[in-house]
Amino acid sequence: MPNRILAMAAVLTLAATGCGLVSGQEAATPPPAPTAPQSDQAQSGASPSDKAGKPESGKSAEPQPLASTRSTMTESLKIDVIGLNRYKSKHLVAQLRLSNTGTEDLPWTGQLGDHTRELGAIRWASGIGVLDHDTRTWLLPYQPADSPCLCTDQQRDGLDYAIEPGASITVYAVLPAPSGSTTTVVTPAAPPMPGVPISDEPPAGDFPDPDAQPVTPVTRKIVLPSESLDKSEETADDGQNLQVNLSSDVLFAVDKATLTPRARTVLARTAKLIDASPATTVEVAGHADSSGNDAINDPLSRRRAQAVQRALAGLLTRDGVRFQAKGYGSRRPLYPNESDEGRRRNRRVTVTFAKAQPPAEPAPEPAATTRPGAAGLTGSTRVKGQEFALEVTGLRRLPGGMGLLTYTVTNKGDAETWFNELHHAPDWQAYKYQAAGNVRLTDVATRRQYLPGRLQVPTDAGTDAYCACTDVSGVRLSTEKYAPGQVREFWGLFALPDTAAELKVAIGPFRPLQVAVG
Repeated sequence: MPNRILAMAAVLTLAATGCGLVSGQEAATPPPAPTAPQSDQAQSGASPSDKAGKPESGKSAEPQPLASTRSTMTESLKIDVIGLNRYKSKHLVAQLRLSNTGTEDLPWTGQLGDHTRELGAIRWASGIGVLDHDTRTWLLPYQPADSPCLCTDQQRDGLDYAIEPGASITVYAVLPAPSGSTTTVVTPAAPPMPGVPISDEPPAGDFPDPDAQPVTPVTRKIVLPSESLDKSEETADDGQNLQVNLSSDVLFAVDKATLTPRARTVLARTAKLIDASPATTVEVAGHADSSGNDAINDPLSRRRAQAVQRALAGLLTRDGVRFQAKGYGSRRPLYPNESDEGRRRNRRVTVTFAKAQPPAEPAPEPAATTRPGAAGLTGSTRVKGQEFALEVTGLRRLPGGMGLLTYTVTNKGDAETWFNELHHAPDWQAYKYQAAGNVRLTDVATRRQYLPGRLQVPTDAGTDAYCACTDVSGVRLSTEKYAPGQVREFWGLFALPDTAAELKVAIGPFRPLQVAVG
């Protein structure tokens, strides 16, 4: 397979060998576009010069950013989106400018690497991605046959391992194009940047053509969970289907398949969801925890599924729905069986069906809901004798029923301190790696709680789940280490109820805050 090497117009020029390049015209600098809300640090950072130096007379100026953010791990890493171009209607070329606004050399490869798969080396900008809101999918760079990523390779593209103080480099990724004229740009390093416009103009520079060689799309399904406060059921929404997990402890007595008096009330909500959906087929699956054996669990889970099927059929108000009931025993756990709570949640009857789709209408632009220093959006706590401050900086709606929560945590003390409370989520959540998942949004009016989104990654052994929130593992482990006065910004994706004007936001050990939804 011929080598394909990026030639970055007006930023980096690398020798390209072989064929299969997308040649973009050198477009004029795009006009400034509205940027995503940024932290105080991102707004105040001066734009440093490019690694190649300031443009010479007669050369085009640096592209103005379409959106900007700062790394949660390393405050001096500024990330600007300077290009987002559709190619052949089905591909997207993303260009990001990485700038070191600090005083020391800044390694960049570890911060931009995709943490949801093994890469074998820390070389690629493989974590650059976008959200397809309509399909609720996290899109990452294509994987060609001869490398992990159709994106910037630090070694192949001749880039230094670290960015010098005051310098910038530009990195790229080629990935599937999302639907819509705007998208949310995501990286492992920093909060997502919503509302970034996609251009139909050719990208500036030469890029690998994804149609010139076999490539594999790398996608992650985004599942947004919620649950009733009485723990009678939990729902996972992936944008196309609803998976309602009904607690067997609520529906049935121990070792029984006869519905309890309370079961009808719990099943009534599920029946209403089915009535409102376009579903013609509803799958009902019984599940058990790991206690007992298959000879007991398999027939019991099947009888419980059949009991739920009969009850739901009697509660529906429309015709044309066909049910499929099966029992899986303990073979398909949702959570580890090592804890009481994990086992409780694995004892369930799962009802799966196509969800109702909202009417087609122009997606609203994401709107900020807070301003720095707003009343009621701050809190404090003490950890190891040091005061830590919380500030919610945004809770905004994204297209596709998603919401983005952003918040900062500041060490107000006088000593360097680890603040590990953000990843102390319940063990049953079973993320693949530690992440800032100890966050809950609650709609008090409907008595419903919303949990951080999960990125699902199929594996040979099943499915791994990663938090759709700030990662604090691996190279990002030091994200929870604070110097005196240090501020870090975190984020998480959640489902947002359509009718809620505000939600109660509980983050780690801080007191819950009432936050308006934008």
